[in-house]
Amino acid sequence: MHMTSRRDFFHQIGVPAAALAGSSLIPARLPGLLERMASVSHDVTEDESFWLEIQQAFTVDRSLINLNSGGVSPSPRIVQEAMKGHLDYSNEAPVYTMWRILEPQREGVRQRLARSFGCDAEEIALVRNASEGLQICQLGFDLRPGDEVLTTTQDYGRMITTFKQRERRDGIVLKQFPVPIPAEDPDEIVRLFESNITPRTRLILMCHMINITGQILPVRPVVQMARHRGIPVIVDGAHAYGHFNFTHADLDCDYYASSLHKWLLAPHGTGLLYVRKDRIPGLWPLMAAPEGMDDDIRKYEEIGTHPAANYVAIAEALTFHQGIGARRKENRLRYLRDYWAKPLLEHDRVRLHTSLKPEFSCCIGTVEIEGVDTAKLGEHLWSTYRIIATPIKHSEFEGLRVTANVFTTLEELDRFIDAMEQVIRHGLPASAAG
Repeated sequence: MHMTSRRDFFHQIGVPAAALAGSSLIPARLPGLLERMASVSHDVTEDESFWLEIQQAFTVDRSLINLNSGGVSPSPRIVQEAMKGHLDYSNEAPVYTMWRILEPQREGVRQRLARSFGCDAEEIALVRNASEGLQICQLGFDLRPGDEVLTTTQDYGRMITTFKQRERRDGIVLKQFPVPIPAEDPDEIVRLFESNITPRTRLILMCHMINITGQILPVRPVVQMARHRGIPVIVDGAHAYGHFNFTHADLDCDYYASSLHKWLLAPHGTGLLYVRKDRIPGLWPLMAAPEGMDDDIRKYEEIGTHPAANYVAIAEALTFHQGIGARRKENRLRYLRDYWAKPLLEHDRVRLHTSLKPEFSCCIGTVEIEGVDTAKLGEHLWSTYRIIATPIKHSEFEGLRVTANVFTTLEELDRFIDAMEQVIRHGLPASAAG
């Protein structure tokens, strides 16, 4: 079988975007290329020549070290160029070029995302981010005063805020419980969810991957336990899709939302919402849709005028992701996390609030230096070393959340390790600690 070289791969996926003159990448042209790339079978986890070409596909600023790609990641140049090309074309005559030419091409993107996730295309809505997808679910269920919704104390703040607003507005009750940090017993997580269910529980929200620690939770057994009790489960997959390898069959959930501008490296302001087909009629959209769309997944996309360019360019990001290979990418991301975490853990004062076991985590790691204020540590790393990382101050723990990505070099991680070890040995300078 012919094997496409890495250089050929990046050349081929670059051609369509560079040549965009009003059309987008057509999904039908992709299978041959993807099959050839899938034939690369050797382990490239530590093959720095392979990852050098991946790194050079980005336009990131190398004068700083971006270890917060989990919030929103840079997109590869090919994705940026695709979106810019589509945007330029949109502006030639938007009511025609955007609405009549580009907008229908979202359907090809929908089909490819569904194929990747392992579901029917009529179960995937294109939204702006995980928060929008999750709020469609959180606000789309009919709940009465006194009804309880259940989630953990470590779920995403915006989603907690959404339920707290429903408390004030609708009289529902938000119930939260803590999970271990880290959590390495899936059965215990299922028991915690189950033990906190009451006769008033009407809805559960759970993370696939907790954003503040990188903890992967056992979605499938929780969903199946709750389904047996007649309780819907909304799954927050903001950090999961495109990060580690899985499909819907691994989750068996009815509701799932993810941001595509994180680990899939898609244009900023893109996300997906999965709703199982027979659940669509019973879930209200966030913005009004006509009655004729009650059983149509596209009712969740009825937000008024929106750009087509961002969504059509998801196709380029998905091609880039599939060209690397989901499993190869997952292995590399976990390797990058271990690369910095394991040396730091050799120091007695360092605590990692993330499991190093592969079934419970991937690239996100949250690290604490005992006796050092995490917020001040984050400020020091930026002001002194131009390192971007995310200080986490939670009622149950604190630490610096570190999210590398495929564009991250080992030299950048070496500099991060050196900076952290300086603080471990010598503390923060007086100007930073005061």
